[in-house]
Order: sequence, then structure tokens, then C-alpha cells
Amino acid sequence: MLELQEKRIVVTGGAGFLGRQVIDQLVKAGAQADKITVPRSSDCDLRDFSNCQKVSAQQDIIIHLGAHVGGIGLNREKPAELFYDNLMMGTQLIHAAYQAGVEKFVCVGTICAYPKFTPVPFREDDLWNGYPEETNAPYGIAKKALLVQLEAYRQQYEFNGIYLLPVNLYGPEDNFNPESSHVIPALIHKVHQAQKKGEKTLPVWGDGSPTREFLYSTDAARGIVMATQHYDEPDPVNLGTNEEVVIKDLVELICELMDFQGEIVWETDKPNGQPRRCLDTQRAKERFGFTAATAFKQGLKNTIDWYRENAD
Repeated sequence: MLELQEKRIVVTGGAGFLGRQVIDQLVKAGAQADKITVPRSSDCDLRDFSNCQKVSAQQDIIIHLGAHVGGIGLNREKPAELFYDNLMMGTQLIHAAYQAGVEKFVCVGTICAYPKFTPVPFREDDLWNGYPEETNAPYGIAKKALLVQLEAYRQQYEFNGIYLLPVNLYGPEDNFNPESSHVIPALIHKVHQAQKKGEKTLPVWGDGSPTREFLYSTDAARGIVMATQHYDEPDPVNLGTNEEVVIKDLVELICELMDFQGEIVWETDKPNGQPRRCLDTQRAKERFGFTAATAFKQGLKNTIDWYRENAD
């Protein structure tokens, strides 16, 4: 087990939604808060290699959560930026960390890396059996390239880098900006706005048929820290719940929890995204003992409660 007490740890994206939870879990696992560094994109652009070198200098562990990321809308609007930014940040940071002698690199990838038509539940061994869903592909492939880099650096330099694949995350403090948010926060925001305006209909993209899997942010953070401490192998590892949720059911549940009485209108001219998503979570359980703990309905309720308190 990797003891965290004296370790100097960098958490890229540490000021973000997942990052704050990861820092909290690191401290619970014994890390010292004053030894955790959080580079901010405003003054430390990781697309610049010299910044990656500064961030990596004299550090023991790097947990790379930093990403340029959003929902279907952003993926369609800015595919080039999503590809370039994520590839450059990740690949340069891994190289700088190797050069600086960092003891362990934890790379958090994306479920978007999986092929569009992957047998459900998604097994890590199927990661390369096809091309990702088109709207996600630039982001997903940029992130997946980092897995190849870590495997190559392990083979040639014995660099200890691990790669985790969390499913869609949700929870309090998520990004609720409708321009760039993922499905759960986008829907919560949409229902709240409809209620504020007294609207009787709720337009939702797609036809409601796709499925998704959702992992509560606290569970995801706990899984990342468990892997940091207990996992040192090259194989990628899924982090999820192994529970498949139909989007139609998700929308109805959010409406029920928020007491929205209006009609849901499916915008079938808008994209559905990937048809199905659900992870095989056996590897995480076997390799480092991780299983999700938060029931989906309770997690949604916590998220809605937080949003309502902070909506303005």
C-alpha cells in the first residue's frame, strides 16, 4: 500500500467538481493538506510544457483530473479544441512527470473512449474494439492516447502510471451551466428554470431511449484514492456502479424529485449520443476493493437539494 502521509501530491483539476472531492478523500486517507498542490488553469496552462515541468518538479504523486470537457453540445461545437487541449495537457504532463522522477501518475480517462457499439456491460478488454461514438470521439481518443503513453513509459522507463475510466459523474457542486454541463445537471437546471417561469412543458434532447450509468462524485473520488494507494498495474480500470439507467426514466425521476408536473417533450431531431452505457466494474472490485456506495435516488436528491440552495 502506498502511504500518503509524507507524499507531495499534485491534483490537476483539483479546484473542480471531482477534484475537491478527491482532495477531501486524500486527506481522509492520510495525506497532509499542506502537501497537496492544485495548479489552476488561469495561471498554469498545462498545454505549455514548461508549466508541466514546474508542476511536476519535486512531487511524489500526480493525479491528473484536469480536462476540457462538456456534454453533447460542447462536443459538437468544439471537437478540435477538445482533442488538442486534452491531448496536449495529458501527454506533456506524463512526460514531465517521468522526467522529474514522479513516483506515481494517476490518469483519469473517460467513458467516451469506449467504442460506439461495445457489448454491455463495457469490459476494459473491449476498449480498442471499434471507433468511439462520433460526437465524443475527439475527446475520447485524446484521453485514450494517454493510456497508450502510460503503457509505453512503463515498458521503456518502468514509470508507474495507472489509468482509470470513471463513468458519467454527478453530485453536489457539479457544473450546472447549460452550455457545457452533462446530462444530470443540465436536466436539473432545465426543470428548475421551467418551474421558475411557470412553463408546462419540458423539451429534452433525443428520444429517451439511450441508457447511461452514473457514479456519485464522492464514490468516484474514493475509488481514485483507493487506486492511488493500492493499484500499480498497466491495465485500465472502470469506476462505476454497474447499474444501467434509461434516460427516459432518469428524466421522469428528476421531474418527480423536483415535483415538476408538466409534460416531457422529446426532441427527436436532436442527437441521442451513444446508444447504451454500462460498465463491468469487476476489475476495480478485484484489484483494489472498490464498489460504489451511494444509492442513485439518494445521490440525485442530494444533488437537487444542493442546486436549489445554490441556484442563484
